[in-house]
Amino acid sequence: MQYLAYHFTINPVQPGAEILMAELSQLHFESFEEHPHGISAYVQEELAPTNFDSIQILKNPNFEIDYKIEQIEQINWNEEWEKNFHPIEVDDLVYIRAPFHDSKENFLHEIIIEPKMSFGTGHHETTFQMIQFIFDEDCKEKKVLDMGCGTGVLGIVAQLNQAKKVDYIDIDDWCVENTTENLERNNCQGEVFLGGAEQIKNEYQLILANINRNVLVADLPIYAKHLSKNGSLLLSGFYEEDLDIIKENCQNNGLQYVKHSKKKQWIACKFVKG
Repeated sequence: MQYLAYHFTINPVQPGAEILMAELSQLHFESFEEHPHGISAYVQEELAPTNFDSIQILKNPNFEIDYKIEQIEQINWNEEWEKNFHPIEVDDLVYIRAPFHDSKENFLHEIIIEPKMSFGTGHHETTFQMIQFIFDEDCKEKKVLDMGCGTGVLGIVAQLNQAKKVDYIDIDDWCVENTTENLERNNCQGEVFLGGAEQIKNEYQLILANINRNVLVADLPIYAKHLSKNGSLLLSGFYEEDLDIIKENCQNNGLQYVKHSKKKQWIACKFVKG
């Protein structure tokens, strides 16, 4: 799976960068990196937009925005990721690091993640909040699904929080291979499946999905169908302005809103099946 990087130069950078990221997230862009002069936005090549007619900020005379496009080669990403990745510390609960980082004491758990796919552990803000929500859950003896698993980090956290069984699904074969390796690296078990939401076959007491708004909205009916009564659905990967859309679609699928958190512009939220 090939990705394109759109490198945007923005003047003024703020609030231009936040506005642009919010608009691009509606066009299948999956990941963003902020830099001093703007942002880089990443999208699967086959989902790349043919034009930016819907991006209003590009028409706003108060901002000067230019961009160039780069094709990202999978084989080169790990080197770039290693240069930029910093460990994730979630309270005193878990320390997520790469093999090239030193271990750190005074955390309940330590997870070692080495990605073999495009975007590592994802947005730190969404990963951080989802982990907090997982530790707020009573995972003991529950069956859990890590949907759009990426590196498998969220499912690994659920297993460390005493989940009975964790399944993993991702559309990217790099992610499937990477999750399998990270499970072994952290002495965890689980089945890893290649595909989208159509691969969900079992019933779960807890479903984790840190993806993006468009995918979440499209797949919510399937999540709801395979979530057990009183089961929890934890979602992230979208912006604050998308929360009402997520709430409405969850309600239409019999999922009741419980709570949400915000870190920078990113939202994580919890719903329960009545």
